[in-house]
Amino acid sequence: MTDLVPKPAVERTPVMADVARLAGVSHQTVSRVVNDHPNLRPETRERVQRAIEQLGYRPNTAARALVTRRSGTIGVIGSKSGYWGPSTVHRTVQAAARAAGFFVSSVNLPALTRTEVVDAIDHLRSQGVEGVVLIAATDEALDVARSHQAAGLPVVVVEGDETKARWTVGVDQVRGAAMATEHLLGLGHTEIVHIAGPQSWTEARARLAGYQEAMYSAGLRPAPPLIGDWSARSGFALGCDDIVARHDVTAVFCANDQMALGLLRALHESGRRVPEDVSVVGFDDIPEAAFLIPPLTSVRQDFGAVGRRAIEILRAVIEGQTPPESLISPELVVRTSSVVPPVRK
Repeated sequence: MTDLVPKPAVERTPVMADVARLAGVSHQTVSRVVNDHPNLRPETRERVQRAIEQLGYRPNTAARALVTRRSGTIGVIGSKSGYWGPSTVHRTVQAAARAAGFFVSSVNLPALTRTEVVDAIDHLRSQGVEGVVLIAATDEALDVARSHQAAGLPVVVVEGDETKARWTVGVDQVRGAAMATEHLLGLGHTEIVHIAGPQSWTEARARLAGYQEAMYSAGLRPAPPLIGDWSARSGFALGCDDIVARHDVTAVFCANDQMALGLLRALHESGRRVPEDVSVVGFDDIPEAAFLIPPLTSVRQDFGAVGRRAIEILRAVIEGQTPPESLISPELVVRTSSVVPPVRK
């Protein structure tokens, strides 16, 4: 394909007419490309897009909204919790939205209460957003999402419960937890305890369900879960109060890596060795997991894929198309924190 003609000297901000001149097409053709009109030859579309990139042209969003009757803006709602999973998903959703050509209006909430989520969605709707990605899979947040979905606003819930929200996306939490438990069972462990996350979170309940299903499938009775709050502090406290004194327990599956980190310290301070005495598996595969002592076996979530899929689903819903598959497969990353159980004397 031949190159475009040399870039003209344009000291002012380039406008659509400059793109048309450089690409050798009409003003109307450039408008059709900018507004993603379907009836264009691929070579024409490519030529116009190359001219847009060469000139650094940015469409007039206000004018575009008048033509398309679309704002091109979506909202993203997350929390200020600082937890690795939700904060990473928030960044990837924003990046995926910008890559898809959306403008993003983002809200970070101090608490994921019903009132906070309702106020956030109302705020975003006042800005004319076309849809919302909600990174807050608590029961109250899901109820709010469902009510707005019923009222016609596309709301995609990240890590949501497919039985509670019409449009949701996330890693298959049940399968990831089952993989972690099956890994420990495959090593020969039978006394496996699960440190679960707060049960108001759909992710925590899904991971507990995956652990329980794997145990029942192996013909074993799952132990009552120990409930943490996602923090390393809660993992440490549960380790000191419930795990350290139980020498029958040979493995612990933690619902996230932060709680696993706290458990590792509790076991170390008690003189219980990991993995010689107790194997530990986490969930999320935070960047630090490979550098803990010992390196932590964990279930990896592809947060980049989650962000991209969330935007794909939201865009499909906005444009009246069939959304893609919502669940993304997890990956078990095996490191040295999990080995065969110790031989009983």
